[in-house]
Amino acid sequence: MAPIPGSGLAKGLAVTLRTMTKKTVTEQYPDVQPDLPPRTRGVIGLFEENCTVCMLCARECPDWCIYIDSHKETVPPAAPGGRERSRNVLDRFAIDFSLCMYCGICIEVCPFDALFWSPEFEYAETDIHELTHERDKLREWMWTVPAPPALDPGAEEPKEIASARKAAEKLAAAQAEATAPAAFPTGTEPHADEQARAAESPTRPAGDSKQQTDQPRQEDGE
Repeated sequence: MAPIPGSGLAKGLAVTLRTMTKKTVTEQYPDVQPDLPPRTRGVIGLFEENCTVCMLCARECPDWCIYIDSHKETVPPAAPGGRERSRNVLDRFAIDFSLCMYCGICIEVCPFDALFWSPEFEYAETDIHELTHERDKLREWMWTVPAPPALDPGAEEPKEIASARKAAEKLAAAQAEATAPAAFPTGTEPHADEQARAAESPTRPAGDSKQQTDQPRQEDGE
């Protein structure tokens, strides 16, 4: 069916009329901060304690805007007779946000949860060099990272929490057993085998002693 001449113009005018009848809403920024979604990609924060200098974030970054420097240190053995180990120590961790395209690949590939998204976006600078945030500045952004959303009530319990809860319950049971009062004084509690033998052995008559039963019976007239 051929379109009616002027139908496109009529649809456009209808959209214009609907828009004209709506109330205009103006965001009073910066006096009123915008209500941002919880997963807003504003700036990246660094949790330095979790960083192992594995370099995955720098290698996977498509813009090569992450700069990492480190050195190795020798760790003494934990027990006598052990061998020394070496570990990486972070010297520099910087992100150039003038090159970053906010793809989030560095956060996704980090195996130790050292990088997080923060919804903060007010870090514009007049000098482009100031957009390279060193690790001290990235650490400050961590205080603006929102808490993770709550889990679904019907979701399965995380394995880490389940294992920690079982270990805590086992430790509490062991402590309760150690502090429970004993039914017998220390060193006088009868053994289970002795209790069973005592129950099975016949009861001797009153006044009959072990010494009497062990003596050989004297024949009459001897």
